[in-house]
Amino acid sequence: MTGHDSARWISTFLEAQAAELGAATNTLLAYGRDLKDFADWLDGRSDFASASRDDVEAYLIHCDAQGLAKSTRARRLSAIRQLYRFAFEEGWRTDNPAIQITGPGRDQRLPKILSIEEVDRLLAAAREMGQRREDRVRNTCLMELLYATGMRVSELVSLPVSAARGDPRMLLILGKGGKERMVPLSPPARAALTAWLGLRDTAQEAARAKGKPASRHLFPASGRSGHLTRHRFYQLIKDMAVHAGLSPGKVTPHTLRHAFATHLLANGADLRAIQTLLGHADVATTEIYTHVLDERLSALVLEHHPLARD
Repeated sequence: MTGHDSARWISTFLEAQAAELGAATNTLLAYGRDLKDFADWLDGRSDFASASRDDVEAYLIHCDAQGLAKSTRARRLSAIRQLYRFAFEEGWRTDNPAIQITGPGRDQRLPKILSIEEVDRLLAAAREMGQRREDRVRNTCLMELLYATGMRVSELVSLPVSAARGDPRMLLILGKGGKERMVPLSPPARAALTAWLGLRDTAQEAARAKGKPASRHLFPASGRSGHLTRHRFYQLIKDMAVHAGLSPGKVTPHTLRHAFATHLLANGADLRAIQTLLGHADVATTEIYTHVLDERLSALVLEHHPLARD
């Protein structure tokens, strides 16, 4: 492994991340982009094998000068750290030049949230949207599952149909890093799931009669992935927002995940339980929802308390 062969460093590192940690495709793509940018910046100055702490810090200053967000710079430093941790373990380097560098931190932006009434309007829109009955039933199932479980959109669209058989009270979800978790289903979500399964299975039987292979996905599609894509669902939920009379800029698939967590917390759910349901590795990630509630409570006091009025 030569120092100048940055492409081989990156590809070998990414292969190991995929094989050993089960890193998701989007994570690997992000690592690849960040490390390629660092390699391009190093070109002519140094290389992966000989880069020093000063080089890494100079690169981060360069990123700052480009106006990159704190979160982007923190992610790039994390990718560099992990590359050098891997290089140390493989014996390519005897040190990790990035390990003692303090990252820029992240701007804590509170997630956009929807009220229960706004979620109800979205669910109603899902029941009405679509030219065919199959589309309306599928859209209803997608939205009911998303709000009932707080799933990530990638987890939702790639659900195997086997997870939904037998009118389940709990849904097994495959999350980041191949970690599994069980999430309870609400009665409306179970009803929507049963309705969609009936139509889905009928369509699959018709497809099999024409010689097409059966899909293993709950939400099958004809594309390369074999299931409804994140991009297509993103478009669907924007259309639902417009249909519901909500600002499409306020509504994304992740907004429903935030609504799930915030509404649970507002109704007395334990933070650790919400962490488990969301599949967060660290409870600190889940704690952002306590700040959301604090902000909402402050706004309510300022708006309605008589002493807060002029």
